[in-house]
Amino acid sequence: MKNLLILEEIAQFGLSVFLFSQLEFSWWIFPVCILLPDVSMLGYLLDPKSGARLYNFFHHKMTAVIVLIVGYILHLPIMELSGIILLGHSSMDRIFGYGLKFSDDFRHTHLGWIGKKD
Repeated sequence: MKNLLILEEIAQFGLSVFLFSQLEFSWWIFPVCILLPDVSMLGYLLDPKSGARLYNFFHHKMTAVIVLIVGYILHLPIMELSGIILLGHSSMDRIFGYGLKFSDDFRHTHLGWIGKKD
């Protein structure tokens, strides 16, 4: 099952690359922007609950799809790009086992615990 889920995430990441190729941005924009959603981890500087909420907002695929669709409807390429980056980043995270966060600990994700427990 785990391999099947990883394949699904690889396909979604591939979709984000394809969708990006349909925009008129330079190719280097995608790799430069792909890690930007991780800036949301700064919420953990406040507390785990705020950190999890901010992180989950920017790593939830529904957020990515809504941003992408609104950008498409309003003909806003930068918003389309933002949705594509959010989708690609979230899929990439899931490929490597990083999921949405619970509010008790950064390492506690919907995919299980990540890293070593102290």
